[in-house]
Amino acid sequence: MVDDLDVGVVASELQASLGLFVRRLRQPVQGELTLPEVSALSRLERAGPATTSDLARAEQITPQAMGMTLAGLDERGLVERRPDPADGRRVVMSVTPAGRRALRDRRSARADQLAKALADGGFTPAELEVLRAAAPLIERLGEGL
Repeated sequence: MVDDLDVGVVASELQASLGLFVRRLRQPVQGELTLPEVSALSRLERAGPATTSDLARAEQITPQAMGMTLAGLDERGLVERRPDPADGRRVVMSVTPAGRRALRDRRSARADQLAKALADGGFTPAELEVLRAAAPLIERLGEGL
């Protein structure tokens, strides 16, 4: 019964288990996009073109750090710079088709990594169903943080 559960204990257990899960999921694979690169590309993909300052503010990092991230993405052809149509003195960044492919490939690789861990982890069908049912709850929890 929910009234019998100590939400503090549930929170501690979730923090420990999800912390491990996220750390493992974030471990970079050779040649893969870094977490800051994924964040910048994802934001450009979702929200559209933006200035370095706008992206830095949205990601809560310095404009210099975002500039370095975008420079690396630009060198690899994953973003492109264009004059801001509203103010030609400013530059806006946008994701290129190659950047969209890189994001799609990373998401696919991570989903494959999860699928392999689920297949090789000795999970029973009932346990897989519990994990599937927990996914929307975990998402709702994340949205509430």
